[in-house]
Amino acid sequence: MTEMDYYEILEVSRTCSGAELKKSYRKLAMKYHPDRNPNDKEAEEKFKLLSQAYEVLKDKDKRAIYDKYGKAGLEGQGMGGGFSGSQNMDDIMEMFNSMFGGAGGGFGGFGGGHSQRRQANQKYNLDFEIEFPLKFQEAVFGCEKKIDIKYKVPCDDCKGTGAESGNLESCDYCNGQGQVVMKQGFMSFAQTCPKCHGEGQKVSSKCASCSGRGYHEEPDTITINIPAGVDSGNRLRAQGYGNQARNGQRGDLYLTFNVEEDEHFIRDGSNIYIEVPVFFTQAALGETITIPSLDGELKLDLKIGTKDKEQFVFKGEGVEDVHGGGKGKLIAQIKVIYPKKLNDAQKRLLTELQESFGVESKPHTSSFDLAFSKVKGWFSK
Repeated sequence: MTEMDYYEILEVSRTCSGAELKKSYRKLAMKYHPDRNPNDKEAEEKFKLLSQAYEVLKDKDKRAIYDKYGKAGLEGQGMGGGFSGSQNMDDIMEMFNSMFGGAGGGFGGFGGGHSQRRQANQKYNLDFEIEFPLKFQEAVFGCEKKIDIKYKVPCDDCKGTGAESGNLESCDYCNGQGQVVMKQGFMSFAQTCPKCHGEGQKVSSKCASCSGRGYHEEPDTITINIPAGVDSGNRLRAQGYGNQARNGQRGDLYLTFNVEEDEHFIRDGSNIYIEVPVFFTQAALGETITIPSLDGELKLDLKIGTKDKEQFVFKGEGVEDVHGGGKGKLIAQIKVIYPKKLNDAQKRLLTELQESFGVESKPHTSSFDLAFSKVKGWFSK
């Protein structure tokens, strides 16, 4: 059987940097971690391959051997699946904190990672996350939204275990310990059992009521107030609107926002950019024009000789900082428009205008006088 290339497993190029390698590994490892994919053998195997590939490629010496000789060249180098003794403890702790770190803030609060709270023998996490789309103006000014969700409640027939009548057997993979020990040389690391996912027990006969899932889904409609200034990637915590545990406690719902783009305004954090098209005569003569802003309109004073891509900054006319840092700036960037064709009268007028400036209208002439003399000298010798 042909083995997958380590770079392909980690979805990086062979010339990737260490930072790129680490970023891709963390993203994929979180995606395929057994705790996020219960009873998924394919995800479990993928996670093992990711750990093995990263162990090699993050080590510059092992990576050099692998690049030259492939996996065969690493035999006897301490290769193995899972977290080996040579795996950097910082990588393990970063993974742990990313997946199980607590969330900050209450209802309407913003936090980093959300927790994956789960009671013993429970088939699902109490917290869950959904991606929520917002229109540009909804994110900028804030809004109130009604959201239809479905949350999990434990199955009464199996007490949330997924087993018929709630009867569970001891896991034969970890002997009921909930953990397995990975050894490498003189070092050992405990890892959550991939078969029972740390529960120490397994289902011998599935519950007919919930098909072994251990839960049913209930519909709910909630109303949330979205603060002004949220942006794509921001996450809002709705406390007490997550999945329900057997004791009736509900976890938290996390909304990750995806804000649509606007036709005219370009957002960069709390700053707003807008492109302002002006005709070349306006740029040359200078003129006061009216431009749109988030709150209405602004007066922009073009100075004589305004340049293409020149920027005019309006402080306090941007987006409200969602963390309380005040409003950002509106930056108006000029785009000078030139005529695509001229009629005879326009050509005559422009020619007369150019001639009225005299030498000033042909700056290239004086600029290149010295260059022309220099080039002639090269060939006269």
